[in-house]
Amino acid sequence: MKKFIIGKNDANQRLDKFISKAVPDLPKSLMYKYIRTKKIKLNRKRAQISDRLCENDVLELYINDEFFANEAKKDYDFLKSSKKLDIVYEDENIMLLNKPEGLLCHSSADEYGDTLINRIKRRLYESGEYDPEEENSFTPSLANRIDRNTCGIVMAAKNAEALRILNQKIKEREISKYYLCLVHGRPKKQSDTAEGFLEKDSDRNMVKIYDSPAPGRLSIKTKYTLLEHKKGISLLEIQLLTGRTHQIRAHMAHLGCPLVGEGKYGKNAADRKKGFIHQALCSYKLRFDFPTDAEILSYLKGKEFSVDKIWFVEEFRQM
Repeated sequence: MKKFIIGKNDANQRLDKFISKAVPDLPKSLMYKYIRTKKIKLNRKRAQISDRLCENDVLELYINDEFFANEAKKDYDFLKSSKKLDIVYEDENIMLLNKPEGLLCHSSADEYGDTLINRIKRRLYESGEYDPEEENSFTPSLANRIDRNTCGIVMAAKNAEALRILNQKIKEREISKYYLCLVHGRPKKQSDTAEGFLEKDSDRNMVKIYDSPAPGRLSIKTKYTLLEHKKGISLLEIQLLTGRTHQIRAHMAHLGCPLVGEGKYGKNAADRKKGFIHQALCSYKLRFDFPTDAEILSYLKGKEFSVDKIWFVEEFRQM
């Protein structure tokens, strides 16, 4: 038998979601069976799959010890990650990090180790703000992510409540995100909101942009403003009004202005000869608009944060 005392970071989760994270070796089919047969009890009463956990609830699992065999093997691999973090902003609930190009946000199937989230976990662990031994299911988490070769601001939550609110506000588009990029050529308009339709090609890990809708295509909106232009290259500010895979990279290429240093949709080989070895794209600014209640994050309403030094902007202005 295993007993869990529900903590603050575990509260407000559905029962089955919590068990899946707290006991990952327990197959879902067995979990649902054990709930039905009363081998999983909440506050000594029969549990329901849809039960919402509250702080200080007692969850008891009368199941074989084999499902807890790996429990003692806490994941401390994050201590192998680099300590290097560029912190844009931090408080008791969230962190805003300036991720460098080349660093993964999370581990991938092909690569595991030094990632942004592991660096964050290491910092919070060493500062005493995160202890895996005291958490049943929560770990510090990223609320958004950007591509490996994109630099700029990424949001991280230190507790479950902050993560829930950030995820909700991103979904409801109450956090405005702005990018800077260099593109080849010059857009036809000084400023415009370009619309199109995106279709994924999972086999090639690419997307294609179309001007007309069709089944399987997702609508996209990309707002851009031309800031500067010189020697055939433009510096743009971009606001994503929709957030799709590779949206900026693919949409700008579709508009005839591929990103400088970008390989999938751009002219990477030629750009490398000119010294642009990374794609010139940075998530440089975000604003917490919060037109609706943000609960414990309400103090962030109207606040704006940005990255000051962006490598490709400096190189562009020195051209």
